This record gives sequence, C-alpha cells and structure tokens, in this order.
Amino acid sequence: MVSSMADRPMVSILMTSYNREKYIAEAIESVLASTYTDLELIVVDDGSKDKTVSIARSYAAKDKRVKVFVNEKNLGDYPNRNQAAAYASGKYIKYIDADDMIYPWGLEVIVNYMEQHPEAGYGLDSLEQDPTRIFPILLTPHEAYRRHYFQTPTFHKAPTSCIIKRDVFNAANGFSGKWMVGDFELWHKLSRSNNVLLMPMGIVWCRVHEEQESLHIRQNSAVVFKYLEIALDNIRDKDCPLNENEKKTVINNLIRTQARSVLRSLFIERRMKAVREKLKMANLSLFSCFIYSFKGAE
Repeated sequence: MVSSMADRPMVSILMTSYNREKYIAEAIESVLASTYTDLELIVVDDGSKDKTVSIARSYAAKDKRVKVFVNEKNLGDYPNRNQAAAYASGKYIKYIDADDMIYPWGLEVIVNYMEQHPEAGYGLDSLEQDPTRIFPILLTPHEAYRRHYFQTPTFHKAPTSCIIKRDVFNAANGFSGKWMVGDFELWHKLSRSNNVLLMPMGIVWCRVHEEQESLHIRQNSAVVFKYLEIALDNIRDKDCPLNENEKKTVINNLIRTQARSVLRSLFIERRMKAVREKLKMANLSLFSCFIYSFKGAE
C-alpha cells in the first residue's frame, strides 16, 4: 500500500469523448467515486454534436478536479488520446473511455501495485488469471514478448486497461495514430524498453453497445490482418527483445497466419478486393500463400 497521504502520487484520468451524451455522466461519476482521490479528470471532446460537452462541464462546475477541453477540429481516436495526455500533470495517466466505468476501488488497486513495483514503466489490467502465478506479475521486455507470442495474449488490451507513467508515455511519443491498432502497437513499443506489470480483473467495466466502432469492424478480416502487420513490424525491429531463434519462429508463424487469411478471403469469403489488399500489405504472392499456409506452426 502507499505508505501515507503525502506519498500518494497524482493520477491523470484521461477521458476522450465524441457524441457520448448517453454515457459520459456515468463515466465521470465512476471516476469521482474512486476511493483514490488524488486525481485529475481531463475530458477532451473531439467536436461532439450532442450534449456531451455541456454534461462534462456541469461536473467541472461542481468538482475542481474535472477539467474539460474541446478540440478546435476533430482529431480522431488516438490523436485525441495524445491530446488528452498533453494536458496531464500526474505521475501516471489512466484512460477511462466516456462510455466505460471504473470500479470505486479500481484506481486504488492499480496505483498501489505500480507504487510497489517502481521498476515497471506501465501496467495492463483486466487480464484473465494466470494458471501459475498470482497477480501482480512483473515482466521484463523479453518475458513480456515471450508471454504474448509463446504463451497467452498480453498486448491485446484496450487503452482503458492500462496505466502508464507519464514520462514513459512521453518518451515513447504516445500513440502513433494508426486506426484501431494503436494500443496494440504502443504496448509492443513500450515493452521493448520497459518492464510491464500485469494486474487482475475487476478494475474497469467496459460497456458493450451498438454505437461502438469496434463492434462493427471486429469481424473485418482486413483489420485483423493489420494486427499481424503491426506484430511483424515489431518483431523485426532491431530493439525487439526476443532472441534470433524466437524471432524466426514468431515471424514464420505470423506469415503463415497472413497466408491463411488471404486464402480465406479467396475461397471462403470470395472477396477478391480483400485478397489483393492483403497480398499488397504482406508483400506476398498468391503462390507463396499456398506454400506458407501448409507449413505447420513452429
């Protein structure tokens, strides 16, 4: 536990919003109900056309910890997350989306874990329990990459399931801005040079609703294919912490998955446009897809 009130670090809760009038009040109230009170809540609206901003400002008028900013022009999801981080002053930044909620004890738990493990640059929460170890679990860069690629997914968590030291986020220049894959990409990037702390479920509650963009594209094989491309870029990076044999194994498995995705679009989905797009993205030929797809996983 954090030893005293004087030791409690400031946490910047970052809430980006766009047309979230149905949900933002509950999201803000969940943050303000946190048992951990040394926080600032930064709401950055990306040009909402509904009452999102007026609702957020009504809370700012009642609680000085709430600060509301409105972008002059629409930035998009990940650039807006970077904009929110630019306003932060806390030791840690923690994203809570405007349609999600954090449990009252959630912030207290993850801040205490991070303070107990100062060697961690960032943390990921809301993970399924590990069959061999109790949370929290501190992973070195090599351990994090090995866990994700040889054991169980680690870098798949959304921004709401992370807490990051602000100086670590800034040193990495934040999110690249790539649509849908920006979080997956950033966890890879951070884990090349930082330890990551894994934490349990029960921290945040992610709402499922029809207005979520992710629901409509989750079955889009081209988006899934983009994750494979990001993974390959990071494994091939000179600073990837895996050894050469591990890199070779992961690269072969990823290319094999790409090849099978191309053939799925060709024979099952019968979408030639998707086939052409995937071949271009992966720099593969249709012939090589047949070769790779019949190779077993290494």
